[in-house]
Formats: sequence, structure tokens, C-alpha cells
Amino acid sequence: MRVRFGPAGKPLSYKGKSELVPVFLKQLGLDAYEYQAVRSLRISKASATTLGKNAKECDVTLSLHGPYAINLSSEKPETREASIERLVKSAEIAMWMNAYLVVFHPGYYGKYTPDEALKLVIDALDKVVDRMKELKIKNVLLGAETTGKVKQVGSLDEIIHICEVNELVKPVIDFAHIHARGQGVIRTKEDYLKIFKLLDEKIGDRAFNPVHIHFTEVEFSESGELKHHPIGSGYGPNFEDLAKALIELNLDAIIISESPILEEDAVKMKSIFEKLLKA
Repeated sequence: MRVRFGPAGKPLSYKGKSELVPVFLKQLGLDAYEYQAVRSLRISKASATTLGKNAKECDVTLSLHGPYAINLSSEKPETREASIERLVKSAEIAMWMNAYLVVFHPGYYGKYTPDEALKLVIDALDKVVDRMKELKIKNVLLGAETTGKVKQVGSLDEIIHICEVNELVKPVIDFAHIHARGQGVIRTKEDYLKIFKLLDEKIGDRAFNPVHIHFTEVEFSESGELKHHPIGSGYGPNFEDLAKALIELNLDAIIISESPILEEDAVKMKSIFEKLLKA
């Protein structure tokens, strides 16, 4: 069992070059890093390669979060095509830096029914995979993330279905998003266990080895997530229950902190997990 922890993006207390983030994280005792390409895909191949080299030397597992501008279910064909290209470019950059996963938000329902929007996403991802094969992009999975707003494609069931029909897609389980979208649905360890059981039944090994997790506490309204809060704020979901579920199931995991205090809460979650593991 190996559970890794790290921040979503450059640590707030770090002021150096992006390529050296893994060195800083190792000093904090962290061993995962989700590079944020949410607003720009401009990193050079040389910088990405150096980042990957440093991550390998520091035993930091890399993932990459693709642009927020991706909308694979847009009613505009040109937006869908541009989104496909953004996701393909994200995968190419991930390959340069030896990141194993490209995290992305599938899109929005817009004028479509959920089923219609989901079909557009699935069709677009088929094109993404074809383009990746054309460009010989290898050793990179596409990470479809559960989303936090009710207008977005990305309920847990939708993410599972996307993964069922495309073998290159892995689920990214954002528990804050599931919690917010479900109006506070994650209340106990058993709620986490039910989600892991469903992933195992529907997707199997591809959902695990490791299970890729985003975590923070979250404030929400009827429309879904509103604001991220630090661990221990009282908003939920509860991290200790997640840690207990991972230990009970003996799961390998990567836990990416999306807390407002990124690396501080990554360290805090690691400490909580390790104490429970020794108990």
C-alpha cells in the first residue's frame, strides 16, 4: 500500500522555478504534484522534461491538470474541436514531463440533455485517443474528473460510464465535488467505501493502482460547489473517514490537495493518514 500526497499546482510557499518544485516537495515530505495547465499550455518541451527528470529523482509522481477551457459537449462544433486539441496538447506535454495522467473536466450540459451531452463527450474522447495514437503519445492516461456543479457533465455515474467505454480514461475522484453536487452526500467512512466498491464493480483495476483523488473541504449551494475550505474547517467531507477507508481496503492512492492552503493541507493529510495507519 502506497498513498502519496501533494498539491494541485505550485506550492504557495515556494518562489522558485517550476522545474524545481519536486525538490521543494521532497523537503516537505510530499511525493505527488499535479501541474496546473488550467490557463496555459505554454510550457516548453525542455522545461517539461527537466520537471519530469527532477520528479523522478525526488520520487514525486506527476499528473497534469488540463485547461478549464475544455468543453467536449459544447453546442458549437468549433469549440468541441478546439477542446479536443487542447486535451491532446495536454497529453503531449504530460508525456514530455513523464506525468502519468491528464486530468480534465468533460464539459457542460448547456442546451443538451445529460444523455446527449455525455454522448458528445464520449465521441470527442474517441477523437482524442485517435489523435494521441497519430502523434505517438504514449504512457499517458486521460483522467475524467467528477465535477462539482450540477450544470457540468461529471456526476460519478457519468464519469464511470465514460471510463467503461474508453479504455484510455481513468476516473479522477474529487470527493469535494461529489459531496457538493450531492448536497453533502459524504458523511461517513461507509460513504467512501460505497464509492470505491462501485468503481471496482464498474471499472476494475483501471480505477485503482493508484486511485487518483482530489481533496478539500467544500462549501456548496443548490447549484453545487461554491468555495474550497481548509482541512478541519467543518464543512466536510471528512478526510479522516477517507483515510480509514483507504486503509481498510489497502488501496494505493494519490491524494492531491485542492485546499486554499495547498501544501500545508497536503502535509496535514499525510500526517493524519500516517497516524491512523500506525494505530
